[in-house]
Amino acid sequence: MTKKNVVVIGGGTGLSVLLRGLKTFPVDISAIVTVADDGGSSGRLRKELNIPPPGDVRNVLVALSEVEPLVEELFQHRFENGNGLSGHSLGNLLLAGMTSITGDFSRGITELSKVLNVRGNVYPAANRSIVLNAEMEDGSIVSGESVIPLEQKRIKRVFLTPEDVSPLQSSIRAIEEADIIVLGPGSLYTSVIPNLLVPGVVEAIRRANARKVYICNVMTQGGETDGYTAADHIQAILDHCDTPLVDEIIVNGAPISSHLLQRYAGEGAVPVVVDVNRINALGVSIILDHFVIERKNMLRHDALKVSQAILRM
Repeated sequence: MTKKNVVVIGGGTGLSVLLRGLKTFPVDISAIVTVADDGGSSGRLRKELNIPPPGDVRNVLVALSEVEPLVEELFQHRFENGNGLSGHSLGNLLLAGMTSITGDFSRGITELSKVLNVRGNVYPAANRSIVLNAEMEDGSIVSGESVIPLEQKRIKRVFLTPEDVSPLQSSIRAIEEADIIVLGPGSLYTSVIPNLLVPGVVEAIRRANARKVYICNVMTQGGETDGYTAADHIQAILDHCDTPLVDEIIVNGAPISSHLLQRYAGEGAVPVVVDVNRINALGVSIILDHFVIERKNMLRHDALKVSQAILRM
């Protein structure tokens, strides 16, 4: 029996959580990771070394790695002291170093994947730094992935600069050969959609003879998806891609404990409403189940359960 080719497109913590679950199944994984981050250690390295931000890629490499826990901890270790070192994670520095040695960010990822015994392929959405911009409903333009949610305005659309970004041919090939393409989980406008804005990516997804599934966020995100329903998330993807891109949506149907609802309410976040009729009207099938777990006073997708739902397609 041949293994299914699963391509996961996204960024942020949600993507890493899912991949930890997915790698425990007999599938071939390719992760396409956003490179629009401009905050923290990633932002500093991006600015100082003129490389794509390594943070999201680092987290995905660790999620897919098969090494001793201590090596994983070392890779994620963040320096707290040291002039110039403070705030940087060792993994980000290693990615920057490997990029410098190989002269190419994507090749640096490939070489580091061997060191970490990574199960699958990890591709940056683009092989150069890109800037994520948002046009707000009031007509103002905000530049920088880390700044966009802070504006606390309703987003009309996001776009990339420069516009002539090229996709990696290896990631386009992975998409075209996929059996299942997964969008998310992750921040809608700053982790998922930026990957779809890289020229050639949406066209490759459209060409692919694969099931296309979107993993919807469990909670709304302040300054990004305030008041959004599940259908609003799909609509935003459609608006940016000018084509139906989603066959199925995975949404959570589990109740959330009152103390967590209270904690998230402090961030202006509420559970995403599953508006069944509107989702069906968009031609999207719904996979509804108890897809979340509560861990360390936070909500996370149940990676194993979500992976099983994806692989049943």
